[in-house]
This record gives sequence, C-alpha cells and structure tokens, in this order.
Amino acid sequence: METVVGSLLGVDLGLRTGLALYNQNGRLRWYRSRHFGSAAQLRRGARSVLKELPGLAWLIVEGSGPLAEIWTREAERWQVAVRQVRPEEWREALLWPREQRTGAEAKQNADQLARQVIEWSGARRPTSLRHDAAEAILIGLWGVLQVGWLENLPVEVRR
Repeated sequence: METVVGSLLGVDLGLRTGLALYNQNGRLRWYRSRHFGSAAQLRRGARSVLKELPGLAWLIVEGSGPLAEIWTREAERWQVAVRQVRPEEWREALLWPREQRTGAEAKQNADQLARQVIEWSGARRPTSLRHDAAEAILIGLWGVLQVGWLENLPVEVRR
C-alpha cells in the first residue's frame, strides 16, 4: 500500500467514475476510469479507493445527489476534507468561454488540457484517455488551485 499523505483526489462522479490523484506540489500522480454497475458497487468501490489512499487530505467531487453522498460519507469516515464543485465552476476557471460553447467542444478542450497536465506532471501517458478521467484530472487541478497547492496554472498548462 502506497502512502499518499497530503494528496488530493479529484472525482468525476457517476457510475463511470474518473479519478485523478495529485500530490502536495500540485502534480498529477495517476488517473484512471472505473465503472461501477450500481450505487451499491459504487459504495464498495469508493470505500476501496479511499482505503488504498492512507493519508489522503482532500476529496474534490464534481456533482451532487445520492452518488456524491456516497463519496462524502466515505470521506468523512476516513477524515478526509471534501469539497463539491459544479462542472461550470471548474470549467470557468480552466477553460475559455470559446472552448466550451458546446458540450463536444468542452470535452475536446478538456481532453487537450488534461493531456498537458499529464505531460507537465510527468505522469504516465495514456494510450487512450476517457472523458471521465480527463475531467477528473481537471477537477483535481481546480482543487489544487483552490486549496493553495498551486498559486496559478503552470506555464506549461496554460491555455
């Protein structure tokens, strides 16, 4: 089990969930996509994910409702601070208005920005990058800016 003291986990909420783990210097450590077939499987999966990340400091979740409550309750159990974010909030901070005129444009530009974050962080390059993992990367990036682990977007990641 890897110790991740002071890490932040970005979560793109859904039964198909994107996950992105950042360290305290604001760099992406890993990212992935997991499919949970039901809320019950998501509940077990959230518990498993958080159990594998001892010392996690922050959980940033995009979304609300019953699925967000699953993550929130589990994070509280592990004494992890939680912040929920609306998609519009992180997109406004990270994407230009012209980059999000349509849902397809927003997803394409989020994918490009996520790939820049991967490159800047020195994380493993993807063979393919699912949109939920790309969005989790950006949710996590928004989170590290919010908690003050980065003052600004790195030059290599700026639009």
